[in-house]
Amino acid sequence: MLEKIKRLFGQVDMTEGRPWEKIVMFTVPMLIGNIAQQLYNTVDSIVVGKYVGDNALAAVGSAGPIFNLLLVLFVGISMGAGIMVSQYFGSRDRENLSKTIGSSITLTAVASILLMVLGSVAIRPALEMLDTPPSIIDWCTSYLMILLLGIAGLAYYNILCGILRGLGDSLSALVYLLVATVINIVLDVWFVAGFQMGVAGVALATVIAQMVSAVLCMIKLCRMTDLFDMNRTYFKPDKENIKTVIRLGLPSGLTQAIFSMAMVVVQSLTNSFGEMIIAANVIIMRVDGFAMMPNFSFGTAMTTYAGQNVGAGRYDRVKQGARQGTLIAACTSAVITGLILLFGPYLMGIFTNTRELAVLSADMMKILAVGYIAVAVTQSLSGVMRGAGDTVTPMWISLIATVVIRVPLAYGLVYLSKTPAFPDGRYQCLWISMLCSWLLGALITYIFYRLGNWKKKAL
Repeated sequence: MLEKIKRLFGQVDMTEGRPWEKIVMFTVPMLIGNIAQQLYNTVDSIVVGKYVGDNALAAVGSAGPIFNLLLVLFVGISMGAGIMVSQYFGSRDRENLSKTIGSSITLTAVASILLMVLGSVAIRPALEMLDTPPSIIDWCTSYLMILLLGIAGLAYYNILCGILRGLGDSLSALVYLLVATVINIVLDVWFVAGFQMGVAGVALATVIAQMVSAVLCMIKLCRMTDLFDMNRTYFKPDKENIKTVIRLGLPSGLTQAIFSMAMVVVQSLTNSFGEMIIAANVIIMRVDGFAMMPNFSFGTAMTTYAGQNVGAGRYDRVKQGARQGTLIAACTSAVITGLILLFGPYLMGIFTNTRELAVLSADMMKILAVGYIAVAVTQSLSGVMRGAGDTVTPMWISLIATVVIRVPLAYGLVYLSKTPAFPDGRYQCLWISMLCSWLLGALITYIFYRLGNWKKKAL
């Protein structure tokens, strides 16, 4: 039994063995880790909702889309580095593997400084432009400022975890994240309930916890000298290596930027419905985060799986794993979505003491239900394309699903639903538009995967 547990949570070489088994072995610890990651934001919301109030809950949620938009640099670096690491690991190219890791660490330091400076200047004007209600704008500003001051911890954790996963090690990321999650939960309650620090307290707790996880990831990498070299020579930026990281990662960063911008634009529409709908949206997005975890976990697993096998020249295994991984992801998503629907009102009640708000959130969650299975298909097949080196196609699909479909549909449906009884339109349209974008995104992703152009993109 001990040996089986060790194999499940150990480093995974995906170029050998049964594809579905390797994918599951890699995904399980990462899924647990992603759930723990989601606890960061969820605990923040629960603590401020219970100890400060519904307006504080709305403030944390309104700040989220803007902060995610500021993180696109790190999303790009992490994805580009992860793809390169998985392919070089699969081909056993120690020299290029070492250059990729060293250059990514240096690039992250530069990006952290730029974002901290530029983001701090842009926060307040961005919140005002989005018509953030005066009752929560000061809380939003302080929350985002603290997160930006500690941006290096978040950046390094995510990028170093991407490198570890590219090497087939999803256990270390899990262990370090669980440690950081416990720290975050303890500090959240201590700062908010004990020191009465409000929204600023949950932001500070998150920064401290993420700094700890980043340091632990760096220590782990420094000990993996059997796979690559980590010395000052490789920390010196390598022009060609950085260009490749950016070329592979930029589309993924733009994808995140597109998604975040769409969320920011729709957030402006959400704000027009008032604090109650804003708070309901926060609760839904927190529960949505857990429902999405299997999808994101399998998507990342498929990226590593495809990368390692493309690096090894095993395209037969890539196609076999794509079928098996997508099926498992869809089934897993269906089960978790069913549980969320069954226990929806109880889950929503964790975030607020207001019964009306909990019921409203549970009703809106029902609209999104079937969409999670569609997202499982999108994430899995997009992961295969990215792992093979095709990060552009998923970017365009995301652009179509969010900008071309979701945003116009949200505003259009709200406008068409305006009546004397609902002068601002029906708020349900916010989530109907999201469901439509998910369903169409899955269909488009499947078509492009079947076309097979991603096979020509290996390094």
